[in-house]
Amino acid sequence: MRASLSALLLMLFFSVTTTAQSFQTYADSLRQAHHIPALGYAVVSSDTILDIGMTGVCKINTNIPATIDHQFRIGSNTKAITCMIAAMLVQARVITWDTPFFMLFPGWKTSANKVYHHLTLQQLLTFRNNLAHYTYTYPLPRPQQITGSEANQRLQFARWLLQQPPVTDTGLNLTNSGYTLAGLMLEKASGKTYAQLLKVLGQQLHVHPGLGSPNVADSTQPWGHDAQGHPEPPAYQPKLNWLQAAGNIHISLRDYARFVQEQLRGLAGKSSLLPADVFQQLHFGLPGFAYGWFTNINAKGHAVSQNSGTPGTFVTTVKVIPAVNRTYIVFTNIQQENTTRVADTLLHTLEIKYGY
Repeated sequence: MRASLSALLLMLFFSVTTTAQSFQTYADSLRQAHHIPALGYAVVSSDTILDIGMTGVCKINTNIPATIDHQFRIGSNTKAITCMIAAMLVQARVITWDTPFFMLFPGWKTSANKVYHHLTLQQLLTFRNNLAHYTYTYPLPRPQQITGSEANQRLQFARWLLQQPPVTDTGLNLTNSGYTLAGLMLEKASGKTYAQLLKVLGQQLHVHPGLGSPNVADSTQPWGHDAQGHPEPPAYQPKLNWLQAAGNIHISLRDYARFVQEQLRGLAGKSSLLPADVFQQLHFGLPGFAYGWFTNINAKGHAVSQNSGTPGTFVTTVKVIPAVNRTYIVFTNIQQENTTRVADTLLHTLEIKYGY
């Protein structure tokens, strides 16, 4: 099914010229064929944004055009941003990768499951832990059980996580739980809130990320759409707040392109923020999943770091290929069964055009 879809869409694309304008036309035809409100893409090298475009609307059945400066939720692509913040704090000697969680929260140790007593920042950020699985679709704990300010809710949720039984399977533990705890560690060690740490990184990169649903503060920003295509009204989402450091950032396509451009620059030793070996550690320092990035080898034998964000009503995908000095990004504001497949098809088409 996926192969036939890809072949059909690639045939459609290569039937037109390969200018930036024609690619945007192709992307828009793909968007319309699959009922996606907004679909954006970018191709980035370490020194240039080679191609960038956005098609569609911010909200279904409206006429507000989506642009590359509109804010989209990026879900789990937040993880790589959290890890870069962590790396900068490690570089500044505010914290270390081996800092134990309970060194910063000693009063919590007696009520926590003993299995978790030796968890470190590195283990929390790299899926090398046995914390209980958790994502925003899980029924427990109920929002009524976690109350108070947003900051207090994250503390209560973390204490609840630490009391849950561990998973028993081996290998990578693909759970958001570690990032919840790691976010608290970064706040405690730095004396800054996660929002403040995010703002500092944004200032250094000249970008403007935010937290939560983008349409809460401004209803003209993109609305997410669920599996039935219904727009998600502006609202505070408590469970996504609990998972703040794991998946609650929103950012524009233009600004996210700048963030991933810094990754390519860093991997090439051209970043002023961190040395090349630290970027290498973040992207490829561990097999399977390093620090916020899944790792693999593509068909041409090149190392690839990538991730996808699926916070319920958006899908965003990013792929970094240092060997060819390319990063590919796709943004959408709907999460249906076929959205990830469409995003992958668009990424594949870009790779064929620009190299992989």
